[in-house]
Amino acid sequence: MAYGPDTIYIIGIAKSQQHNPITQQFGRFLLGFVVNRKTGEILSCGSTVVMKSTYDFLDELFQGRNIETDGEKIRGEIENRYFGASQKAILVAYRDAQRRFRLYRQGVRGDSLTRQDELSASPS
Repeated sequence: MAYGPDTIYIIGIAKSQQHNPITQQFGRFLLGFVVNRKTGEILSCGSTVVMKSTYDFLDELFQGRNIETDGEKIRGEIENRYFGASQKAILVAYRDAQRRFRLYRQGVRGDSLTRQDELSASPS
Protein backbone atom coordinates (compact mmCIF):
# COMPACT_ATOMS: atom_id res chain seq x y z
CA MET A 1 0.00 0.00 0.00
CA ALA A 2 1.34 3.42 -0.94
CA TYR A 3 0.72 6.36 1.35
CA GLY A 4 0.45 9.90 0.04
CA PRO A 5 2.09 13.11 1.25
CA ASP A 6 -0.81 13.87 3.62
CA THR A 7 0.07 10.89 5.81
CA ILE A 8 2.30 10.69 8.86
CA TYR A 9 3.49 7.81 11.01
CA ILE A 10 2.87 8.12 14.76
CA ILE A 11 3.80 5.60 17.43
CA GLY A 12 2.40 4.90 20.86
CA ILE A 13 4.39 3.06 23.50
CA ALA A 14 3.43 1.11 26.61
CA LYS A 15 4.94 -1.39 28.96
CA SER A 16 3.45 -4.84 28.76
CA GLN A 17 3.17 -7.28 31.61
CA GLN A 18 6.43 -9.04 32.50
CA HIS A 19 5.09 -12.53 31.72
CA ASN A 20 3.72 -11.43 28.35
CA PRO A 21 5.55 -12.90 25.31
CA ILE A 22 5.58 -9.39 23.82
CA THR A 23 7.76 -8.19 26.69
CA GLN A 24 10.05 -11.17 26.25
CA GLN A 25 10.43 -10.59 22.50
CA PHE A 26 10.26 -6.79 22.15
CA GLY A 27 10.69 -5.30 25.61
CA ARG A 28 7.76 -2.90 25.10
CA PHE A 29 4.44 -2.78 23.35
CA LEU A 30 4.24 -0.40 20.40
CA LEU A 31 1.38 0.63 18.15
CA GLY A 32 2.30 2.39 14.92
CA PHE A 33 -0.32 4.37 13.04
CA VAL A 34 -0.37 5.74 9.52
CA VAL A 35 -2.63 8.76 9.92
CA ASN A 36 -3.96 11.40 7.55
CA ARG A 37 -2.34 14.53 8.98
CA LYS A 38 -5.28 16.73 8.01
CA THR A 39 -8.25 14.60 9.07
CA GLY A 40 -6.82 12.34 11.77
CA GLU A 41 -8.13 9.23 10.02
CA ILE A 42 -6.16 6.07 10.83
CA LEU A 43 -5.28 4.36 7.56
CA SER A 44 -3.25 1.51 8.99
CA CYS A 45 -2.06 0.17 12.33
CA GLY A 46 0.94 -2.00 13.10
CA SER A 47 1.86 -3.48 16.43
CA THR A 48 4.56 -5.43 18.24
CA VAL A 49 2.60 -8.62 18.76
CA VAL A 50 3.60 -12.25 18.47
CA MET A 51 0.72 -13.67 16.41
CA LYS A 52 -0.35 -12.50 12.96
CA SER A 53 -4.03 -12.89 13.85
CA THR A 54 -3.56 -10.37 16.69
CA TYR A 55 -1.76 -7.99 14.33
CA ASP A 56 -4.58 -8.24 11.78
CA PHE A 57 -7.31 -7.94 14.43
CA LEU A 58 -5.83 -4.75 15.88
CA ASP A 59 -5.30 -3.26 12.43
CA GLU A 60 -8.97 -3.86 11.62
CA LEU A 61 -10.10 -2.35 14.94
CA PHE A 62 -8.20 0.88 14.29
CA GLN A 63 -8.55 1.33 10.50
CA GLY A 64 -10.97 4.04 9.47
CA ARG A 65 -11.20 5.49 12.98
CA ASN A 66 -10.13 9.00 13.89
CA ILE A 67 -7.10 9.15 16.18
CA GLU A 68 -8.37 12.35 17.81
CA THR A 69 -12.12 11.90 18.13
CA ASP A 70 -12.82 8.16 18.26
CA GLY A 71 -11.03 7.40 21.52
CA GLU A 72 -14.12 6.24 23.40
CA LYS A 73 -15.30 4.08 20.50
CA ILE A 74 -11.87 2.50 20.20
CA ARG A 75 -11.63 1.93 23.95
CA GLY A 76 -15.05 0.26 23.92
CA GLU A 77 -14.09 -1.97 20.99
CA ILE A 78 -10.88 -3.07 22.69
CA GLU A 79 -12.55 -3.69 26.05
CA ASN A 80 -15.45 -5.61 24.49
CA ARG A 81 -13.66 -7.54 21.76
CA TYR A 82 -9.98 -7.98 22.65
CA PHE A 83 -9.36 -10.40 25.51
CA GLY A 84 -5.62 -10.91 25.22
CA ALA A 85 -3.10 -10.20 27.96
CA SER A 86 -2.08 -6.93 26.26
CA GLN A 87 -5.47 -5.19 26.50
CA LYS A 88 -4.28 -2.52 28.94
CA ALA A 89 -1.02 -2.01 27.04
CA ILE A 90 -3.00 -1.45 23.83
CA LEU A 91 -5.10 1.24 25.51
CA VAL A 92 -2.04 2.96 27.01
CA ALA A 93 -0.14 2.85 23.69
CA TYR A 94 -3.17 4.29 21.88
CA ARG A 95 -3.41 7.18 24.37
CA ASP A 96 0.31 7.80 23.92
CA ALA A 97 -0.17 7.92 20.13
CA GLN A 98 -3.07 10.36 20.59
CA ARG A 99 -0.82 12.56 22.73
CA ARG A 100 1.90 12.51 20.09
CA PHE A 101 -0.60 13.34 17.33
CA ARG A 102 -1.88 16.32 19.34
CA LEU A 103 1.71 17.52 19.76
CA TYR A 104 2.22 17.13 16.01
CA ARG A 105 -0.94 19.18 15.34
CA GLN A 106 0.45 21.88 17.67
CA GLY A 107 3.60 22.11 15.55
CA VAL A 108 5.93 20.02 17.69
CA ARG A 109 8.51 18.06 15.70
CA GLY A 110 11.62 16.02 16.28
CA ASP A 111 12.66 14.39 19.53
CA SER A 112 9.41 15.13 21.38
CA LEU A 113 7.52 12.98 18.90
CA THR A 114 10.04 10.20 18.43
CA ARG A 115 11.45 9.50 21.89
CA GLN A 116 10.83 5.96 22.97
CA ASP A 117 11.85 6.34 26.59
CA GLU A 118 8.94 8.54 27.63
CA LEU A 119 5.73 6.69 28.31
CA SER A 120 2.58 8.65 28.99
CA ALA A 121 1.52 5.95 31.45
CA SER A 122 1.97 2.28 32.03
CA PRO A 123 -0.78 -0.32 32.38
CA SER A 124 -1.87 -1.31 35.86
